[in-house]
Amino acid sequence: MKVGLVGYSGSGKSSLFTWLSGATPDPAATHSSQSAMATIPEPRIEALCKIYNPKKVTYAAMEIVDTPGLSRDHVGNVAKLAHLREADYLVCVVPAFSGAKVDEEMRSFVEDMILADLEIATNRLQKIAEQLKKHLPKEELEKLRIEQETLELIQQRLEAGNPLLAEEMDEEQYHATRSFRFLTEKRRMIFVNTGDDETDFEQYDKFGSEKEPVLAASVGLELELSKTSPDEAKAFCEEMGLTLVGRDKVVRTLMDNSGQMVFLTAGEKEVRSWLMSKNGSALEAAGRIHSDFVKKFIRCEVIACDDLVRLGSEREVKAAGLNHRETKEYVVKEGDVLLFHIAQ
Repeated sequence: MKVGLVGYSGSGKSSLFTWLSGATPDPAATHSSQSAMATIPEPRIEALCKIYNPKKVTYAAMEIVDTPGLSRDHVGNVAKLAHLREADYLVCVVPAFSGAKVDEEMRSFVEDMILADLEIATNRLQKIAEQLKKHLPKEELEKLRIEQETLELIQQRLEAGNPLLAEEMDEEQYHATRSFRFLTEKRRMIFVNTGDDETDFEQYDKFGSEKEPVLAASVGLELELSKTSPDEAKAFCEEMGLTLVGRDKVVRTLMDNSGQMVFLTAGEKEVRSWLMSKNGSALEAAGRIHSDFVKKFIRCEVIACDDLVRLGSEREVKAAGLNHRETKEYVVKEGDVLLFHIAQ
């Protein structure tokens, strides 16, 4: 899972990168992207460790990508946004201090992403036009014409100032254009970076929607207090009348909003959390562990983590009839503890 951070210069984007991942931005990489892993908190692991006493504990993580700060005059932004093409999810970092207006910043973001997508579509259409002048096999010619028709529709939509929506494409159109990784087609959320004295974070919810949720926090304050002990941070906030959102909540929110969830594996060797798509199958979960598991999958045994923790052992769970065996089509639930049976 790759999450791309995007924001105009001075938005606090790189501070958010440091707060979430613990990595310090490289000054030499101001014109390129840099990435680091952000560990996903999982409180159920501690409970599982009490049951299995494992030799190793591993937490799931998502890749956070920090991209070059955008220019508010839009110059050079198309090239900078290219670093986000491979991201699975976008976080648009918007400042809510020094007179910045959230709605105006977001409109500007969308304009920049539309321009970046339009350049991709236009350039590709020009290349297709050149290819269609050649003598090509019928099958290749048909594929090019489908791609051309789809890109022309996309071009028209973008020129009208409208972002792309994957759900508005049929399967043939989607397959013809998915390799371009259009930015406006990606799922995203708004992260509002507030002033240090902000206490009403919910006031920014009005700028979001179901498809584009909002999360607000004071990144500067959170980052600074993350360097102190929890007790010191709590005492400071109580004295100043401030509220911390907390890194763990932000990371879990990113995971949830990007369509990901956690499943677990547990044993004496290792207790581990894994990231996968919501509503994904047991076969997909197996593939997260190892590609060979997909080819050699026989079945998986499933226990709800809550049942395992409540009853204290696999033996008790089985005695209560709360475990079940599933095929590769099983839809994994958040918090499932899975044991895979693989052909030798």
